Amino acid sequence: MQEAASVQPGKWKLTHNRPECIGCGACAAIAPTFWVMAEDGKSDIIDSHKRDDGWEEIEIEDKDEEINREAAESCPVNVIHLTDTEGKQTI
Repeated sequence: MQEAASVQPGKWKLTHNRPECIGCGACAAIAPTFWVMAEDGKSDIIDSHKRDDGWEEIEIEDKDEEINREAAESCPVNVIHLTDTEGKQTI
């Protein structure tokens, strides 16, 4: 039996390498419904799953891909990533 894909059609996986975040705040300024600045000065994905390695991840809808792509592209240290439904990293 084949295992189901981790990202469903019409969805994107948004991941954040939080340990490497420098806390510039660009993501929170661009997409405040998805990003917030934490007390330690780093950004967090709102309502995300916190992994043991410090990364955060959440599944987002197609309609939210563009704003989060803008957030990822604004990140000066490239710690925000979007993965499409086929599992190919796009940002």
